[in-house]
Amino acid sequence: MTSEDGPATGSGELDAEFAETVRRTGASVGALYLLAPDQQSLSLDLLYGAPAEFATPWTTVPIAAPAPVAVAAREDRLVWVGSQEEMSRSYPRTAMVLPYPLALVAAPVTGARRWGALLLMWPAARPPYMTGRERGHIASSCRRLARLLEEAVEHGRPPVGDDGPRVVTGAGRRSANPTTAVVDFVERLPGGSCAVDLEGRFTYLSSGACDLLGSEPDRLLGTLPWQSLRWLDEPTYEDRYRAAVITREPVSFTACRPPDRWLEFHLYPDASGISVRIVPSGAQTPPVPAARLSARTAAPARAGQLYQLTHLAAALTEVVGVQDVIALVAEQIMPAFGAQGLVMSTADAGRLRITGYRGYTPDTIERLDNLSLDTDFTPAGRALDTGAPAFFPDPEEMRRVYPEAAQTSGKQAWAFLPLIISGRPVGCCVLSYDAPHPFPAEERAVLTSLAGLIAQALDRARLYDTKHELAHGLQQALLPRNLPQVTGWRVAARYLPATRGMDIGGDFYDLIGLGDTAAAAVIGDVQGHNAAAAALMGQVRTGVHAHATLGTAPDQVLCGTNRLLTDLGHDLFTSCLYAHLDFTRGRVTLASAGHPPPLLRLPDGDTRPVDVPPGPLLGIDPDAVFPLTEIPLTPGLMLALYTDGLVETPDVDLDDAIADLAHRLARADDRDLDLLVDGLLEEARATGQRRDDIALLLLHHEPGP
Repeated sequence: MTSEDGPATGSGELDAEFAETVRRTGASVGALYLLAPDQQSLSLDLLYGAPAEFATPWTTVPIAAPAPVAVAAREDRLVWVGSQEEMSRSYPRTAMVLPYPLALVAAPVTGARRWGALLLMWPAARPPYMTGRERGHIASSCRRLARLLEEAVEHGRPPVGDDGPRVVTGAGRRSANPTTAVVDFVERLPGGSCAVDLEGRFTYLSSGACDLLGSEPDRLLGTLPWQSLRWLDEPTYEDRYRAAVITREPVSFTACRPPDRWLEFHLYPDASGISVRIVPSGAQTPPVPAARLSARTAAPARAGQLYQLTHLAAALTEVVGVQDVIALVAEQIMPAFGAQGLVMSTADAGRLRITGYRGYTPDTIERLDNLSLDTDFTPAGRALDTGAPAFFPDPEEMRRVYPEAAQTSGKQAWAFLPLIISGRPVGCCVLSYDAPHPFPAEERAVLTSLAGLIAQALDRARLYDTKHELAHGLQQALLPRNLPQVTGWRVAARYLPATRGMDIGGDFYDLIGLGDTAAAAVIGDVQGHNAAAAALMGQVRTGVHAHATLGTAPDQVLCGTNRLLTDLGHDLFTSCLYAHLDFTRGRVTLASAGHPPPLLRLPDGDTRPVDVPPGPLLGIDPDAVFPLTEIPLTPGLMLALYTDGLVETPDVDLDDAIADLAHRLARADDRDLDLLVDGLLEEARATGQRRDDIALLLLHHEPGP
């Protein structure tokens, strides 16, 4: 849908401001991405200067993706890429599907909240740098867009549409109906002239162009050249058109009109379309023609499909777990091929067990789950048995081949793609459609290739999930299931594992009751992110607990645990903070083995790190000494013990990060400690990829009556 056809209700001002921003900056292509409600992905909402088909690989971009628009939104900063070489170095996956000379900028759209990012692209002819003035203009435009989005929400209009991206066109486009004088001028030129719009469709052809192309105007106008002229049905020619649209630079290529007439095509693009000059080729030795297509030869895949396949291949190499694979297929493969339904199944003990789906009701999935692999009744079973995909363009074809197959979903067309690894069936991917859908030969070829990539990714993901669940289960078993009740204290704790793609770690916490007069709180972090770290964490926690229950002083608890670790001879080292709460004396005694300082919040709200001189990490020096620090145990105080995963962020000074955490703790509402803990962790979740696990233990000493 374009703005000329009438934008969605209430979107006119946003569309106009977006289009004006693109024109004002001199960009040839613009895109506005908005954060999805779950804050985990960006959805393409508005597009300018290119057809929607071009943006298919980027209709949905995960917020953690290594792409300029995701980095801009995630890190709230402007991202400038000045050349294709810089793109290849910094964002190789993006460069794979944009192999053209260009420059781009991605800028965060932020107002009262974070909305998304603006993407602008220029031809490579522009200077390979941005001036401060340009940056200021783009930042101002992003603020205006954010303000319009906020106004839309205030008036009850959702900022992200459900019908895909809107293609916005600029005002004042030149008419496609030339005057008589212009027609006469064009007809007098040698060769042929024609025009295509940004979608690639013919909008004008001179008589000379029709003669050279060998077709009548009424058979060409409104069509795509590679569809109406089979001899132009090559990805190379479509790619030249795509290059002209994206770069706004003149492009030329030579093509052979059967049987042996070679023609030169010169494309001159601008924001309204492309002017094309066609002249007979003067080359003495024309390029070797592509293989002729017979009636039995499959047509080549579209250039857009090839770029889509390349983009998805790169994306599939980066996914980690099974649900990540399913999400990628749903977000990128389904829209690329126009599917409305997806079912991903794995083969297990002669049955297909559904591991993920989209576009189906839970009741339907319940009926389809756990079906037998009997090849006489299920197309999925036959596909897995033979290793060959099956395509059913309509229900009649399905009933003809599988009269006994259950018809429970209401879908009208299906593609059953077997997922095979080295002759071993991994599972089946089913794409389905709400209406009959023909599967051209080139689409079948691309889907078959994708099935192999999905199978490889799914097999890796299953192995990862198994390993991750085993290791994570080990770590959870070593953490305390429940913290003991301590009279006069409210306690809350959380453990947050690192993001997907990382192994489990060795963070731990504990609260130890020492009778009615004392308690001990401990937190630590074993070096590493693997099962060995988790196992060592269990040994450290056990050692600390054993020494603490004997009534040992904090420094001696760490000394005894340190000797245990050095005797065990591990190559991993451990940081640890131990706090002894003496209710009788009204004192808190702390000892640290290289651990971040705890935060102390006083009853008046004053919050600061406690200056605890750290000893060395546990497991290095068997004779290490751990200095003691005492603070008053004031009623109403709060102690926050945490691991470095909560405060360590790339390019941020650790002291500044701890000060920021103290500031957030000072402003937090302490009436519900569980909500307070969740709030402190929320920002860590929102930053995307984390490098370390997080453990957090809060202790609040309630005031007496």
